[in-house]
Amino acid sequence: MRFLIQRVSEASVTVDNRMIGHIGKGFLVFVGISAEDSREIADKMIKKLIGLRIFEDENGKTNLDMKTVGAQLLIISQFTLYADCRKGNRPSFTGAGSPQMANDLYQYIISECRKEIDVVEEGSFGADMKVSLLNDGPFTVLLDSAEICH
Repeated sequence: MRFLIQRVSEASVTVDNRMIGHIGKGFLVFVGISAEDSREIADKMIKKLIGLRIFEDENGKTNLDMKTVGAQLLIISQFTLYADCRKGNRPSFTGAGSPQMANDLYQYIISECRKEIDVVEEGSFGADMKVSLLNDGPFTVLLDSAEICH
């Protein structure tokens, strides 16, 4: 599982010219799910995500987590985080989880985050989405379950 996290001042997602999700200060999280992922892995990744101390404190140090600053979440499914570009110039996505399995885990991640964070918005799994963001920093972090969970 991979979470590409961008600290944002605001972010939104649009499908068919209709905004379906919008947040203010918080994290835009692109979620990639592999065939080997599970709820146990998702739980570890969610715990790390919510505990990340990458918001600035009163001294300008990145020392505060989401709950402390009242941050919001926008979670977008992104199977292309499992693009394999080792051979040729056309990426392979065979490492990504099947759509049904990935959507089940994506929905699980959203529901678990909602237990911890007041505002959790989401994209539309498998849809052609337009994502807009105002990156704060910029500050972008990649969490990979291969590093976090093993």
